[in-house]
Amino acid sequence: MNVNFTLNGEEVTVDFEEGMSVLDLLREVCLIKSCKDGCSGQGFCGACTILLEGRTRMSCRLKPDTIEGKEIVTIEGLSEEEKKIISKSLVKEGAIQCGFCTPGITLKIKGFLDRNPKSTREEKANAISSNLCRCTGYQRILDAMETAEEHWEKKDTNIAGPPRRNEFFGEKYGFEREFTPKDQGVGSSAHRYRGIDMALGKKPFIADMEAEGMLHGAFLLSEYPRAIVSKIDTTQAESACGVVKIITAEDVPGKRIIGHIIPDWPTFVAEGETTKYIGDVLVMVIADSMIHARAALEKIKVDYEVLEPIDNPETALSAETEKLHEKGNLLGHTFFGRGNVKEALDNSKYVIKKQFRTQRIEHAFMEVESSLAVPTEKGVHVYSQGQGVHEDQRQIAEVLGLNEEDVIVELVTNGGAFGGKEDLSCQAQTAIAAYLLKKPVKTVLTREQSLQMHPKRHPMTMDYEVGADEEGKFTAVKLRLIADSGAYASVGAKVVERAAGHCCGPYYVPNVDVDAKAVYTNNPPCGAMRGFGVNQTSFAIESCLNFITKKMRDDGVDIDDYDIRERNILRDGQRFATGQIMTKTVVGMQKCLDAVKDVYKRSKVPTGIACGIKNTGIGNGLEDTGRVLIKVLENKKIEILTGFTEMGQGLFTILTQVVNELTDIPLTDMSVKSISYPTTKCGMTTASRATALDSMAAKMSAEKLAFALKTKSLKELEGEEFHGEYITNFTVKPGTQIDNPVTHLAFSYAVQVAFLDENGNLKKMIAAHDVGKVMNPMACAGQIEGGIHMGLGHTLSESFPTTNGIPDSLKMKDLQIVKAKDTPEVEVILVEVPEDVGGFGSKGVGEIGLVPTAGAVVGAFHQFDGKIRSELPLQRK
Repeated sequence: MNVNFTLNGEEVTVDFEEGMSVLDLLREVCLIKSCKDGCSGQGFCGACTILLEGRTRMSCRLKPDTIEGKEIVTIEGLSEEEKKIISKSLVKEGAIQCGFCTPGITLKIKGFLDRNPKSTREEKANAISSNLCRCTGYQRILDAMETAEEHWEKKDTNIAGPPRRNEFFGEKYGFEREFTPKDQGVGSSAHRYRGIDMALGKKPFIADMEAEGMLHGAFLLSEYPRAIVSKIDTTQAESACGVVKIITAEDVPGKRIIGHIIPDWPTFVAEGETTKYIGDVLVMVIADSMIHARAALEKIKVDYEVLEPIDNPETALSAETEKLHEKGNLLGHTFFGRGNVKEALDNSKYVIKKQFRTQRIEHAFMEVESSLAVPTEKGVHVYSQGQGVHEDQRQIAEVLGLNEEDVIVELVTNGGAFGGKEDLSCQAQTAIAAYLLKKPVKTVLTREQSLQMHPKRHPMTMDYEVGADEEGKFTAVKLRLIADSGAYASVGAKVVERAAGHCCGPYYVPNVDVDAKAVYTNNPPCGAMRGFGVNQTSFAIESCLNFITKKMRDDGVDIDDYDIRERNILRDGQRFATGQIMTKTVVGMQKCLDAVKDVYKRSKVPTGIACGIKNTGIGNGLEDTGRVLIKVLENKKIEILTGFTEMGQGLFTILTQVVNELTDIPLTDMSVKSISYPTTKCGMTTASRATALDSMAAKMSAEKLAFALKTKSLKELEGEEFHGEYITNFTVKPGTQIDNPVTHLAFSYAVQVAFLDENGNLKKMIAAHDVGKVMNPMACAGQIEGGIHMGLGHTLSESFPTTNGIPDSLKMKDLQIVKAKDTPEVEVILVEVPEDVGGFGSKGVGEIGLVPTAGAVVGAFHQFDGKIRSELPLQRK
């Protein structure tokens, strides 16, 4: 079959196969990789946007015969002026983070401006609402649309100057930054690394990559969350069109059971074994095309003996319940305490006893999981989108039965992760295929498979009992927490450990009794997701504070939700929930409160406020390390190598800024890469630690380079390397019996304020955040805005429900992600209290953006109607 149409001004005739969409035709046949596939034909994400007869359409929903004789324009077909205006506007306004959704947005802007040369911000938000962005929170995309609009009619490509929203430090409230950074150095709003390429679809993601002789992989997943796999019959699939090989459990050359912390996750489930969730991989088909590989899956027959799934964590803990894993159904148990909680509660003026429940949530990163593996002389070179190239390397080497040095893992900067790409998804199986066949193999999951396979945010049940004295100061906190960790360990126990450790929020509580459990079930696994359990307990403790305020006001006490927080926040020398003694940098919490005091106190509409605290670094007794290697290349260029992942947070941009700060080498002369060399071993990109640790390591390596440049030119230094290594290993596990159990390297602090209108609609958020030294104000504000957007989804609408272990829906639309038109205005105020552990005083920002969001929004609704809300997402009628 073929179709005739005009592509970017050229008449073409293109052959296609049955089942292809226009997106498949453009990507796989025409090799137009600027069109991205984010939802596998669901027509919901907008990453595949094209112009069809001048109007924006989602190409994944179009059949090839519908474009016969018509004109299609992709980014490649825009004029040079149009490309420059849109891409420069997006970069200037900080509207790009991971960049996966950006090419689709570029075309949406083009189509919109052609038809609407002048429009309101609300009209722009409505227009962009068919395009999902999981990173930015949309505000800066709207800024970019406004900037592009100003230059569109005259096709003026001179787009310069500061971004439209350039007050990052509360200047409108009388605050000022204490120093002026140099251009492109630390503290400047340097533009996103490879931002122009991202906007124009030129930056490749793994699904865009090709290799000579490359084959394609596809997975068959379990139909049932708990079933014995009696027989797998691949006979018909083996003779299907284009099929090269079928891989099952018996083909794994090394260890078949792997895991990030606990090895309990099979790369393939074998005949005779029992599945543990519907994301278990049974078979991999290798074929000459993605279409053929996926088609062959339908010819595989699997016989099951279906068992009753265990889908409730309380039931799973019962002694009568069958064990899902050899060691039982209790994955992790965190408990600690100090003081006499019972006595404190008995003597408290006010006592709150309440159960809080939060939901399972899907990350919904825009780029689905993918991997490309290329055979080498001794092993494989794996291109991964994971969050830790060295951890990927270790597990892939185990699966292949190879030494680690025979497996090289190179990051291809990914299209969002938010914790959901810490565990291996398809890298190990793809490596097996390449290793066995001695040919390159690429695997790209469908969106449905992505939703089935990777770990989610934990649903938690939290029973809080909280006491306060007559002044509203906490006297005690008792917490009993149970989290559904799903089928496999992932990092579920560590998430619960973190939730427990932060259960008192940024408040001083003299008496603490905490018991928290992570439990195996047959539900989808739960692991790392932005916030790492802290936003769940934050929602609960912030609500408890509001309940105490209400009781005090009922008693005639003149106090509001701001006052009670200021009375309770941690001070220098006081103990965090785990017993860690706070240092002088805890003043950042007070500074955040100071930043919003006037606007909160003057508000005439229903207003909620919440404080947040979030660790920097894994801590809890584990080592945190940053390593950077600078290589001097030819032509006065340098390459910066690390082991941490760039996933939209801006790490690569900041590393270039650090090197520029110390050497004055222009950012345009630098490239950055993450690869599994021993000299770049950093561990997993998690716990808001990459910028703090790697900026310190980059500072060390750049200082060595700067010293060398005092006597030699870059030309003379060609081929030389400069290494920086920063190791911290002074933390202990919660519950360690010492005077000062330092469980975390450092903390970031935040206060968020939510404003409703007279009808109870959320209209604005103000967020004051102490993130240590602000390395890049625009990128930092963008991280907070994106975090708040994700926090609003967590609070208001998002959920990933299951019934008997099976997701109720695998459609992106049913995730209920907040769209651009429904996102309130967000104003960020950056507070700088430098922290010793991070480079230049930096600390984490990636996660704390959503930690206080639920508390603030729930507090605002409580002010509006007086209703108590103890379950997320909010059930408003």
